[in-house]
Amino acid sequence: MKTALRFPLSRSRSGRKIAELSTQLAGSEEALRAIRDGEVDAMLLSGKNGHQVFSLEGAEHAYRVLIESMNEGALTLTADKMILYANACFARMVKCPLEQVIGSSFRRFVSVGDRASLQSLLKRPGAAGAKLQLPLHAVDASRLPVQISVRPLTGLGPAHATIGMIVTDLTEARRSEEMLRALTHRVVQVQEAERERVATELHDNITQLLCAVLFRSQALVDSLAGRDGPARKEAVRLREMLGQTADEVERISRNLRPGLLEQLGFVEVLRDATRHFAAEAGVSVSLNCAEMAVRLPAEIELALYRILQEALKNVEKHARARHVAVSLTLQGAGVQLTIKDDGIGFDLDHRPGSQKKKGGLGLLGMRERATYVGGFFELASVHRGGTEINVQISLRPKTTVGNRIISARPR
Repeated sequence: MKTALRFPLSRSRSGRKIAELSTQLAGSEEALRAIRDGEVDAMLLSGKNGHQVFSLEGAEHAYRVLIESMNEGALTLTADKMILYANACFARMVKCPLEQVIGSSFRRFVSVGDRASLQSLLKRPGAAGAKLQLPLHAVDASRLPVQISVRPLTGLGPAHATIGMIVTDLTEARRSEEMLRALTHRVVQVQEAERERVATELHDNITQLLCAVLFRSQALVDSLAGRDGPARKEAVRLREMLGQTADEVERISRNLRPGLLEQLGFVEVLRDATRHFAAEAGVSVSLNCAEMAVRLPAEIELALYRILQEALKNVEKHARARHVAVSLTLQGAGVQLTIKDDGIGFDLDHRPGSQKKKGGLGLLGMRERATYVGGFFELASVHRGGTEINVQISLRPKTTVGNRIISARPR
């Protein structure tokens, strides 16, 4: 039989020991809490070698709180795109636990097709406009439209982060953009309906009244045929003015709603529009139209006609061109309208304020009309080198909407 040896401690002594340990434990827990919360900048510890000060860099706590509470993703990356730091917002964007985000490659959240664009962006992180829009791929296979902005981080040493990145969620911006575009499309529809109404009023009422007055003025001229005085000359001038007024009203009516579009087709309307432009502006125009086996949808024909109208108006007002080339071609399963002039052109990035006011809304209107029918609008211009407009519209049931403006520097 084994005997257990007991070494009893006085209750008062053990109680004091437990109380001391509890006090030390509470103090340690409070110190750890203060360190975690960034309330401590430095610690003073006593040891064999005397007092030592350890800095905890708590002065940066406010910045850490700001980054963690912001509504944008914040990351730091190494040169090979490994994530050294990410805030909670970015983890929510990619729907991945934060501990699994940190230490992984940022490329896992980008599609293979977008990685080349990302690589190009990361090669020039300090460049002006170093931003990229792409869909971010979350771990649950969902996609989130974002804008990525990068900046270089210097002075941290080769083993530290070299790139700082801000990731902005564009979901709300895209939703607002879609709502604005839908509103713009609705405005275009209302505008076309109003143009049609005014054109009908001009054609059915004003033009007919002018024609009736013109016939009466011609009868007046005929009744004065035997005379050669001021009365007959005034009657002749009146008849000429009425004829010019009738032609001008007819031109306005035709521009508001081209009746030939429904009657003779889009190609004939192009010929009519370019012919009138050449006569009125004194600018030669060449027109090249592909053979159309079938009619284009009515909304596409109207959109292309309005874009041609606006482009020719800009040429007349601003281009100082001597020649304009217009072509309508079939491109695969789509149609392309090209309008090119040999005028003075302009630099889209350095236009004077007056030119922006004159041309900005016109360019916006052409772009919106192209996107309204699922088209792609492209503008290229060179200072003193002319301007070229390309509109490509797919004839497939589902089309891709896109806009691009290319600015070439002055020669």
